[in-house]
Amino acid sequence: MEVLLSSSSPLSVHSRLDFYALRKPKDPTFAFHSSNSNAISSSFSSCFGISISQRLQSKKTLLLKRFNSSKKRRILQVSAVFERFTERAIKAVIFSQREAIALGKDTVFTQHLLLGLISEDCDPKGFLGSGIKIDEAREVVKSTWDSESDSGDASESVSKEESGVSPSNVPFSISTKRVFEAAVEYSRAMGHNFIAPEHIAIGLFTVEDGNADRVFNRFGVDGDHMAAIAVTKLQGELVKDGREPSVESKGKREKSFSKKAARDKSALAQFCVDLTARASEGLIDPVIGRHSEIERIVQILCRRAKNNPILLGESGVGKTAIAEGLATSIAQADVPVFLLEKRVMSLDVGLLIAGAKERGELEARVTTLIREILKEGNIILFVDEVHTLVGSGTVGKGNKGSGLDIANLLKPSLGRGEFQCIASTTVDEYRTHFENDKALARRFQPVLINEPSQEDAVRILLGLRQKYEAHHNCRFTLEAINAAVNLSARYIADRYLPDKAIDLIDEAGSRARIEAYRRKKEQKSFILSKSPDDYWQEIRTVQAMHEVVLASRLTNDDSASTMDGTGEITLESRLPPALNDDEPPVVGRDDIAAVASLWSGIPVQQLTAEERMFLVDLEEELRKRVIGQDEAIAAISRAVKRSRVGLKDPDRPIAAMLFCGPTGVGKTELTKALARSYFGSESAMLRLDMSEYMERHTVSKLIGAPPGYVGYGEGGILTEAIRKQPFTVVLLDEIEKAHPDIFNILLQLFEDGHLTDSQVGSNCNKFVSHKNIGKQIIVSETRQI
Repeated sequence: MEVLLSSSSPLSVHSRLDFYALRKPKDPTFAFHSSNSNAISSSFSSCFGISISQRLQSKKTLLLKRFNSSKKRRILQVSAVFERFTERAIKAVIFSQREAIALGKDTVFTQHLLLGLISEDCDPKGFLGSGIKIDEAREVVKSTWDSESDSGDASESVSKEESGVSPSNVPFSISTKRVFEAAVEYSRAMGHNFIAPEHIAIGLFTVEDGNADRVFNRFGVDGDHMAAIAVTKLQGELVKDGREPSVESKGKREKSFSKKAARDKSALAQFCVDLTARASEGLIDPVIGRHSEIERIVQILCRRAKNNPILLGESGVGKTAIAEGLATSIAQADVPVFLLEKRVMSLDVGLLIAGAKERGELEARVTTLIREILKEGNIILFVDEVHTLVGSGTVGKGNKGSGLDIANLLKPSLGRGEFQCIASTTVDEYRTHFENDKALARRFQPVLINEPSQEDAVRILLGLRQKYEAHHNCRFTLEAINAAVNLSARYIADRYLPDKAIDLIDEAGSRARIEAYRRKKEQKSFILSKSPDDYWQEIRTVQAMHEVVLASRLTNDDSASTMDGTGEITLESRLPPALNDDEPPVVGRDDIAAVASLWSGIPVQQLTAEERMFLVDLEEELRKRVIGQDEAIAAISRAVKRSRVGLKDPDRPIAAMLFCGPTGVGKTELTKALARSYFGSESAMLRLDMSEYMERHTVSKLIGAPPGYVGYGEGGILTEAIRKQPFTVVLLDEIEKAHPDIFNILLQLFEDGHLTDSQVGSNCNKFVSHKNIGKQIIVSETRQI
């Protein structure tokens, strides 16, 4: 079957049901041969239970007479809804008639129309991407309706005497006609001038006869979701063709076409999450150590006007947790009486903006959301990362941020105190977006959220320990909690407490759970791999050792007892460690240290080894590598020992050393030995040849170019190397050749342990500088000897 559509005529029909467009753009018509014109016109007239007007009937008869006399093709004007059907829609209708005939029905019911739509959809993923194929759907329809009586369908069917049913003319049931009417209505509401199979599918999903739902339920597919997919596909076809829907129907297109969405159109339900309800259900983690901040927020919320707190703090310090803590306090009635009826709703900014393609659609969503908040009257809106609203959805003046955005839509209601809002952002984002907009900034009251201390972080982790133990089915020891806070604060410098400590115990729990499962699996494999003879041999060994123990007790033979102990150890070593299925794995300090080493690149043994043994062996390890430099090695060992016992500022580098001497005495070799002994590998050494930094402008190579220069934002050689490998030895070779401005940068690094380029921390680094100063003195004294 061929269907050709012209730009002017909606559809033309050939006598063999082959469709083509006539070459008369001002006269959209249907053309067909006389051999089956009666059948086709009867089929069209029976679609909706209506007859063609007497004027059209007489015109058709006149044209047929002319055709029979002159044997020429003539054109018939058909005023019916099928004029707007596309090629694919006509195919689906014809396929539905064929399916009804194949199933032995004299009327096209909605289940047959569904089969026609599935047959027409040639998508490899199935009907509307649901995976439903025609053969499977046909079997479901056949098995469902053949096993039942046709009494329900018969009430809607048309008798053969009334409709003149023939193989080429199958009428439609009342429900099917309603589907067509709904498709026409949806096409008009969406501003389309055509009716596609997707329109018919939407009507099929929304007409409540239950047949289509029964088919989808057999496949486990939601009809409402399928209707939404059909709407999306129609919108995509318009965009692909370069067409825009009409402005008059913009409001109508925004409505949902599913039965479920028609009942659930609330903007609050679509774009917000009720934190108070989640707290009542126990789905929010407890908030520890933030009572003063929550009390401050409650005070601001109780103000008469401008009662909108904004939480300012770095990422990971707990801004969102404080808002959740307020919701928990409301759910537990631990707030003043005038806040007991409040609900904290968290706005999903990404969901609010997503899908708003047309001009004004996002603004309509925001105004609808504000209207519903005002109608409810007890909503406290929480907007996380509120800086994303500034400039989002900007309209006017070329979309360059100078027009109307979401933040400006919220200003009037916030200024009048019509609803309350809790916002959160970082200090840098607040300075960038809010301080430039004084009108927006004065509507919020800043509340600074500082990073908790290590003691507070330990209390927070103790409060969350039960949640993570239940999730990972393990136990966290107190040493593991303390180690998570201490190690994260010491070796993870680019993040903040308590977020990094929580992530550390979370990953350690996951690692312990996986390891316990692996050991159980290995134990089962070991047991299943042994033969009965092996077990008998072990039993004989145990019996023999038992006899030796008894003999040793009788004769007080200490050597036998010693051999008995050795034999027990040898026997136990053959077996994997036994695990009790009911006892969860225990996460200790070593597990936390292992995860911290994965994050920071620090060797695990350096974290878990005894400090005393390490400090004792350090000097000996260095002397094995470098011969004849005992005095220098002793000085280096003393500096390392002072830093390891805590006699240093934790923000400063571990040590900053200056090696002086002529070429070839072992300065670089001693640095390599130090990297291997202290940091675990010689690859943990960054070498910079300072002779390449003799000019003033080369300072930017170390810390990055300043704003306005080429390379700004890319980072420097030194800062990027420390960021990628924070636990390392930095060797500044021939530092006397560097420009004096280099020393100013190094002074800041040695004194504060930070650089201005993204606050790169260097408190885990050891800086070694090589100089050839003193070469003349050493050479002259050597000659005298």
